This record gives sequence, structure tokens and C-alpha cells, in this order.
Amino acid sequence: MRRIMIVYGTRPEAIKIAPLVPRLAESPHFEPVVAVTGQHRELLDQVNDVFGIRPDFDLDLLTRGQTLAEITSRATRDLDELLERVKPEAVVVQGDTTTTLVGALTAFYRQIPVVHLEAGLRTHDPLSPFPEEINRRLTTQLTDLHLAPTPESRDNLLNESVSPESVVVTGNTVIDALLTASRTELPFAEPRLAGLSDDRQVLVVTAHRRESWDGGIEAIARALAEVADRQPDLDIVFPIHPNPVVRDAVLPYLAERSNVLVTEPLAYGDFARLLRRAHLVLTDSGGIQEEAPSLGTPVLVTRDNTERPEAIQAGTAALVGTDEARIVQTVLTLVRSPREHRRMATAINPYGDGRAADRAVAALDHRFGLGPPAEPFTGQEVRQKGASPW
Repeated sequence: MRRIMIVYGTRPEAIKIAPLVPRLAESPHFEPVVAVTGQHRELLDQVNDVFGIRPDFDLDLLTRGQTLAEITSRATRDLDELLERVKPEAVVVQGDTTTTLVGALTAFYRQIPVVHLEAGLRTHDPLSPFPEEINRRLTTQLTDLHLAPTPESRDNLLNESVSPESVVVTGNTVIDALLTASRTELPFAEPRLAGLSDDRQVLVVTAHRRESWDGGIEAIARALAEVADRQPDLDIVFPIHPNPVVRDAVLPYLAERSNVLVTEPLAYGDFARLLRRAHLVLTDSGGIQEEAPSLGTPVLVTRDNTERPEAIQAGTAALVGTDEARIVQTVLTLVRSPREHRRMATAINPYGDGRAADRAVAALDHRFGLGPPAEPFTGQEVRQKGASPW
């Protein structure tokens, strides 16, 4: 049994790691060892609870107001000590967080092979998103096995002279996770969500990106206030990020409007079911750009660029940035025009077919000489069906 350490620290990482952990545990070849940094705390624990994951090690690094440098230095020290104790034969990291970069770097220092789940995403702008774009570029340089979610992500890696033999296109494990969570028929843990009327459209909003802290999130909040006033039969649900910067920008504009529901961050199961209920999503989240199209929910992205262009190209997502007038106009168009909404809702989902974790384990088998090459995800698995696979 080869010991594989899986390192993650935030809610988005946890969601995308979650389908892989049981697949590794079921394998006759691998023993998964789960280590979390606690870069997020409550949000991380919620996801682990939903999927029944009990970390073997918890570094519990979260402290209020810590800087990126402080997170990086503490995580590097503690992960290095943990790798010395556990001595895994490979380290799996996911995505583009500080935990991702530190996990890859400390493994490299100890000459342990690095496996990068969701490799190859690029905006080609080092400051957008910040610091994620640089985190993932640096992680690429440290990685032995690149698990790319889409053919376009693979092409990004090949254009950077990454060896083709080290890249496998798996699809995105976020689709595996969403497929499980959104179909679970349970009542909302957040009781106010149960009061949403089936007769009213729902706009789901998230905002948290660091590059939007200097006025961008406040502009989003002002736009939402205008939408709420002009479309009183629309319910806006905004699970607000715990960061005080986000709350201070949002709450003055939205807290008192009767058709706006600002909640604490939702448990993953609640959020997956809310996405299924939503008419439309406005977000700066990378993961939601992938999740919502899988449920036929159009996505408006409050960023100027995205490392997930596949949904933009397919027509199921659109960039609106943080321009107030553009956000208001685009949201109202999709709320008021069934034709425009249908055009986006029925576009092709390019991100996966629910089998990404299986392909990831097959790629690890092949990496260790234990099985044939993994059959790559091509996108045709979804395109041949004309829409989302479920």
C-alpha cells in the first residue's frame, strides 16, 4: 500500500478533494492520509462533515488578520515537520491556494512526488486573481503528475513546456461532488431558505475576491440594491463571506431590503441545493463557475477575466466585472427575458461527467506502474448529450 498524503486547507479545496479521498481508500494500491492546514476553519469543517472525511492531521493555522506571508511561513514549517513524520510516497494538492503552493513546495524540498489536482488553469494575468494565479503557476513547476480538468487546461500546460506524459485530463472533481450533494433530499439547515417561494425567481450571489476589496465588492452590493428595488418579485440570497472586509462593503446596502436574504456561509449541502433552486448566479468564485452550469443555472462572473474560459465560450457563463450598470442590466435581462435565460441555461457544460475522481486514481495507478494509462476526459462525454449529463 502506497501512502498518499492529501493536503488542503480551504472550503473550495475540500469540495474538490472530497470525491478523491474515498476512491483512494477503496483502491487496493493506496492508503490516503488527509492533512488539513485550517487556512479556512468553519467553512472547511462544514465540507468535511458533509462528505464524512475525518482528517488524520489538522495543523489549525487560522488566526485572525494573518497576512499571506504569515500563512505561508507557518504552513511551510508545520507541513515540513509532518512530511518528515508521515513519509508519504506522493503528496496531492488541489487548485491554487496558499496551502496548495506550500504543500507542493514542502513536498518538493523532501523530493516527494507532487500530484496537482485541477492543474493548468490560467488567466495569464499575474495579479488576477491574486494571489491564486501565481500560486498555480509556481505549483506547476513543482508538480510531477498534472491532473488537468479540461483539454484547454492541458493545452495551457503543454504551452508552458510541461511534458505531455505527465498530464492527464480528468474532468473536474467539483462535478463529482456536486452530483452527490445536490441530489440529497434533505431540508435546508438554514431555516430561512425553506421560506423561499417556488413562485419567485432566486438570484444567488457570492463575493470574496481579494482583488475586489478596493471598491469592487461595494460596487456589486450597490448594483444588487438597485436590482432588488427594480425587481421586487426577485429573491436575492447572499451567503456572505466571514471576512470583515466583505461584510463592511456589503451589509450597509443590503441588510434592510425585504427581498434580500443575507445569510452566514452555508453548509455545502445547503449551497448545492440552493444552486439547483437558483434561476441565476452572480459570483466571483471559480468553483461556482463550474458547478452552476452542471445544474443548468446561468452564471454571471464579477471579474474582468477568468481562468475558466470554457463556460464563457460555451455560453453558459458571462463576464460582467464589477461595473454597477453592467451588472444591473445583465441581471435584469436574464430575469425578465425567458429566451435569454434559456439560451444560457441550456448551453453545454464543459467541466465534467462525474467520473473525475476515478480518472485521477487511474492516473496515480499508472504513475506508480500499477495500471494502464487513464482514459482522458475529452468533453465529448457531455457534448454528445447536448447539455449537462444529469
